[in-house]
Formats: sequence, structure tokens, C-alpha cells
Amino acid sequence: MKLPIFTGSGVAIVTPFSDGTVDLEAMGRLLDFQISSGTDAIIVCGTTGEASTMTYRERMQAIAFCVEHAEGRVPVIAGSGSNSTETSIALSRDAERAGADALLTVTPYYNKATQEGLVRHFTTLADAVSSPMILYNVPSRTGVSIAPETYARLSAHPNIHGVKEASGSLGAVQRTRALCPEDFYIWSGNDDETVPICALGGKGVISVAANLIPAQMHQLVSLCLANDFAAAGALQIQLKDLIDALFCEVNPIPVKTALNLMGWKVGTLRLPLCEPSEANLRRIRETLERYSLLPQ
Repeated sequence: MKLPIFTGSGVAIVTPFSDGTVDLEAMGRLLDFQISSGTDAIIVCGTTGEASTMTYRERMQAIAFCVEHAEGRVPVIAGSGSNSTETSIALSRDAERAGADALLTVTPYYNKATQEGLVRHFTTLADAVSSPMILYNVPSRTGVSIAPETYARLSAHPNIHGVKEASGSLGAVQRTRALCPEDFYIWSGNDDETVPICALGGKGVISVAANLIPAQMHQLVSLCLANDFAAAGALQIQLKDLIDALFCEVNPIPVKTALNLMGWKVGTLRLPLCEPSEANLRRIRETLERYSLLPQ
């Protein structure tokens, strides 16, 4: 039986930039903050980490640094997806060599593969590595969604351990849980769906909000896993305004802006991403103030 790569709150960590390169010193500070605050896994070079704007060398540098700095304290999961199967194989193998504990592989964007194409893509990837893989379903960004029936086919592969589910469809999550074996694990890919997905058997969340509030996101999932859904639901509702503010513009614009306002000095966004509008900057700042997250 396959084991979950992690249970709890994994942070989809931002990538700090300085002078046009990855700021490893700032990344180290972020990692220490996350691990000391109870984060259960580090997910590096995902959407929130701006991986699609990073060079191949930068991606491998960031993955290797996170593995070395984490020192086994928590699993490090490397984003190694691409819209090209061959590129994704290369990224996955190199991330594996760098010591990543697992791989996060997004659906191949832009191509809009059929369900058969998705099965062949992910099976080819899983055959090419020995590390466990988490699929990543985020149709709002990729233009394609993995069907529950496709998960059922993919779940038979020994290296495919589950999915970061960010389709926004709780109905699809229910059908996935009904069709797939127990050892095909589901993690919420949307912060505001953490509690309902855990209630449907999910093992936690891969979280954007955890960049700011790692302890609270860890607590949220801990309550779910302890079957205290009344308390978990209350905390989910309490965090809703902050989570909404972190998605007032496309991720990771708001979360990186928020971290800079909090004093973390994570640098600028890379084009084509840019700073938020003045209205949304005010919203982010005012929300951080309400949640007592700004420096005093």
C-alpha cells in the first residue's frame, strides 16, 4: 500500500528574487520560518514559486537548496511539470537527483490534452522516475482538467500517490474518492476548500496562505485530521477574508506583495506578472492589518 507523502499543511513556497537571481539567503529565512511554525512539507518551484518564469538552472538551484536546508525535517516536493512530456521527464529526473522527496506534476498546459493523452503523459513520467508523484489539477490555469475516471486509471501506477486538487469541484472530489483506492491521496489545492476536501477524505492542503500564516494552516488541517470539523470550520471561516485577499489578483502577485509588506523582502515578481493595482494593494495592506500581520 502506498503511503501519503505528507499529511497536514504543505506550503507552496514563493521564490525570492534579488538582482535577477534566486535569493537563497531570503529563501533560507522563509524555510526556517515555515518549519519552525509547523508546516508539514515544502513545495518548491510550483505556481506560487513562479517556476514558469525561472530558468532550468534556477529551478534546480532552488530545489537543491531547499533539500539541503530542510535537512530532512520535512519532505521537499519539487514542481517538475511542463507542457512538454520530455521536458517534464528531464525536470523530474534532475529534481530526483537533487534529493527531492517527491514530485508535483501539473497537467500539460496549453496543449489541452485528451484524457487518454493525460494518462499517457503521467504514466510516461511515472515510469521515468522512482520518486512518488503528486498530480496537480488546476484547470483555471492550464485549460484541461483530470476526470475522476482518469484518476482511477492513473492510481494503479505505483509511483502515482495522489493529486493536488484545485478544480474547485467538490462533486469531482467525491467521485474521485469513490472511484479510487484508499492509497490514492487527495490534497486541497485551494486554501478555502481545505476543510470540505479533508471532510471528503483529503490528507491536507498545499497552501498559498501558509506563506503568511503557517501555524494557522497547520492547525486547520490538524483539526480536520482529528475529526473536529466544528472547530476546523470556524477557523476556515475566520481565515476566509485573508485567503480571498491573497487571490484578489492572479497568484502569486498578492502573496508576494503581502510578504514584502510583512518585511520578508522576497523581491519583485517576474514578468509577465507585475505589482497589483493600487486598489488591490490597499486591500492587501488593510487585510494584513486586520489580521495583525504587519510589523509593529
